[in-house]
Amino acid sequence: MRRRGLAFRLLVAHVLVVAVSLLVAAAVACLAGPPLFQEHLLMTGREITDPERFHIQQAYQDAGLITLAVALATALVCAVAASFWIARRLRTRLGYLTEAAEGVAVGSYNVRVPTTGAGTEIAVLAQAFNSMADRLAHTEETRRRMLSDLAHEMSTPVSVLGVYVEGLQDGVAEWDDTTSAVLVEQLARLTRLVEDIDDVSRAEEGRIQLETTDVPVSELIQAAKEAAGESFTAKGVRLQADTQASSTASVTVDSQRIGQVLGNLLSNALRHTPVGGGVTIGARMHDGNAISIDVCDTGEGLTDEQLDHVFERFYRSDTARDRDHGGSGVGLTISRAFAEAHGGTLTASSAGLGHGSVFTITLPRRMTTDQQR
Repeated sequence: MRRRGLAFRLLVAHVLVVAVSLLVAAAVACLAGPPLFQEHLLMTGREITDPERFHIQQAYQDAGLITLAVALATALVCAVAASFWIARRLRTRLGYLTEAAEGVAVGSYNVRVPTTGAGTEIAVLAQAFNSMADRLAHTEETRRRMLSDLAHEMSTPVSVLGVYVEGLQDGVAEWDDTTSAVLVEQLARLTRLVEDIDDVSRAEEGRIQLETTDVPVSELIQAAKEAAGESFTAKGVRLQADTQASSTASVTVDSQRIGQVLGNLLSNALRHTPVGGGVTIGARMHDGNAISIDVCDTGEGLTDEQLDHVFERFYRSDTARDRDHGGSGVGLTISRAFAEAHGGTLTASSAGLGHGSVFTITLPRRMTTDQQR
């Protein structure tokens, strides 16, 4: 059986409302009208014969029926016009939504729908749909970039390993220190990639085991500086540590995990800071309940769009960098997950391109029992 359209359902609803209203009005007029009319006739003080009373009451009833009939016809015309107008507007906007939804269903994530012209509710629905489409488009872009990155990053070590294995099998190459070093290096590269993917998956799924102890914040900062010092010196970038504000503060953390976070932040800062620039790592207190560790650089800086995506897996603000020069693109994702596993946060800020950036990890002074699990 064919389903009725929106215009028909609106028309039926309007007609029902009009019909019920007029029936009620007619019932009230028939039941309450004559007694009231009779009472007002008596209040005139003149004698009215029965024939006169009959004709007067008949005139009253006829006038009421004519009025109700005209009102019914007018209401029906208005109901039809209103139903058609409203249904047309809704059907047009819902048509846009239907077409857009069908497009998204087949993978066209660039479709958008107008957010004005059909009332607040449809506008909110359209905005929600557009936000969903934006998110799906970005997710699809991330997926494609991730697959492309994985294919690109795995292709080089796999190709090198294949060439050397084939050479060894054919007798073209010999097993010596050079061959051993190349194979070990390429295997290590593949191993790092697998470990990065595993780390980010476990971190985002909450499968992280923390071994927490009370650690001085100054010790965390100093250890991170010493671990990264050689790389900074080699590139010609200054690395300074400010531990004065946190000289007596301690946090309950897994020092290895937080050390990995700080190492990732320093590596990221070094990667985006030119020769002659500087990076500072320091701490701030928050009302005695939390401590923030800031990694500030004088490097390239970040745009608002980059700040929105900088913590997403496999995202690189500079897509021209490869794994050897730009990392795997999961370091910041892992770092944020580790910070959240400690009950803290990891945020990024920047005044714009050319003004450097600041990455801030905020940790509570003491973790709860659930956070330590």
